[in-house]
Amino acid sequence: MRFLKNPEISDYNDYGTITLIGNALETKKKYAIKTLTKLEADLMKSFSDLYQQRTPLSKNFIERSKRVMPGGISHNVHYFPPYPFFIKAAKGSKIWDVDGNEYIDLWMGHYTHILGHHPQVIIDAIEQQVKEGFHWGIVFEKQVEWAELIQQLVPSAEMVRFCCSGTEATMYAVRLARAYTGKKIILKIAGGWHGPNPDLSVGIKMPYEREESLGLFPELIQYTKTIPFNDIQETLQTIHQNRLDLAGIILEPVVGEGGFFPPAKDYLTMLRSETARLGALLIFDEVISGFRVALGGAQERFGMIPDLTTLGKVAGGGFPVGVLVGKREILERTSPERKGKKWEKILIGGGTFSSHPFSASAGLAMLHYLCDYEDEVYPLLESRGVKIRKDLQEVFDKEGVNAVVTGIGSLFQTHFPFERSVALDSPNAINQRTDIEKREVEFRLRMLNHGVHVMHGGGGLSISHSDEDIKKIIEAAREVAREMAQT
Repeated sequence: MRFLKNPEISDYNDYGTITLIGNALETKKKYAIKTLTKLEADLMKSFSDLYQQRTPLSKNFIERSKRVMPGGISHNVHYFPPYPFFIKAAKGSKIWDVDGNEYIDLWMGHYTHILGHHPQVIIDAIEQQVKEGFHWGIVFEKQVEWAELIQQLVPSAEMVRFCCSGTEATMYAVRLARAYTGKKIILKIAGGWHGPNPDLSVGIKMPYEREESLGLFPELIQYTKTIPFNDIQETLQTIHQNRLDLAGIILEPVVGEGGFFPPAKDYLTMLRSETARLGALLIFDEVISGFRVALGGAQERFGMIPDLTTLGKVAGGGFPVGVLVGKREILERTSPERKGKKWEKILIGGGTFSSHPFSASAGLAMLHYLCDYEDEVYPLLESRGVKIRKDLQEVFDKEGVNAVVTGIGSLFQTHFPFERSVALDSPNAINQRTDIEKREVEFRLRMLNHGVHVMHGGGGLSISHSDEDIKKIIEAAREVAREMAQT
């Protein structure tokens, strides 16, 4: 048999020789792929094994938990393989798991704890509320004070309604937009997340054209459609196609699940002018960005006033909360004082525990604190956010790891693009061009092994995160980058 230096079928007539060599090369290729897969599995096993060695009690808890809760959890984001650790205590910037491991926390209660875990100002408010009562299901003075303070701080909040979660708030916002305008179609950002309420469970994960879940009405995709974040021309085209029946456009002005990207000013201006021109509503989902990127939220920071806004997280001071705010003429349509038949009214309830006394007390304490110390809190968060993003990017670049750090204010995320020099400017870009599993499993576990708890490759800083904490986070990321570079 002849040995071919550069075997190409066009150069040789010995079909049998070519077939044998082709088979040999294919076998070698398959062997190389299997070897690489095994190597990757071994590397995965090494950092996963270390995590499991550090968290045996959490492993026992998740096995116990799986017997009573599907997957052992009641919120999907709390799960990650091989299993989530179980928390024991939290204070300031730190958390401790049931195995005694200490972590610098960057998740901070779903980005809620802007003052850090267990701040004294919230403890004092709740201790006082315990003396006054737990839950009445009747209106009370603090509820009014809380609404008045939100009205004062949030530019679009001419009127306020409370509910129990951000998911509930976005559900009501969409219902109100359709009821107020008499139209049906809602546009949302491709890859955007507004909680799992049915009306907005469209275009969250790729492929966007497929249904997000079993159990949803197939007609849903006819009435909730996606637009690309920061893409003016394509968004305008979709708006034009749906102009006759457009009820509203909802977006996070700082997209939470998609990199904490700020919007282009021209993009927001276009959305504001087009919705106004077509008689549709512009809805800001500020469940994450409200009271975090500025005291008045992203709408204050970017100087753009929507018709409706949803709030949560920071607004409740660490207790369950959802808030729907907006223009008086729109919110007034939900008043129980309005007369008419039921099909002429807008059903917005609020939930048994809406504006719960604990949420009202904690929310008031939190927002008063942020008002009183605005000139200290926000510049501090801003400067530390800039530093951690800059230093993390320098670490990855120096260690040769292809990573991109994104964010705004005190918020940041880390992404691992499939190729170098990839532009990341939207949740769609992250979904298409980055290795989500690498971020959510490998990077998370490696950082946990070095004492840092991240979510989506990053998180939200609080005023309790010290310069020393930032330094430790960067050093942990440096060690993790070196580990990843070796693989």
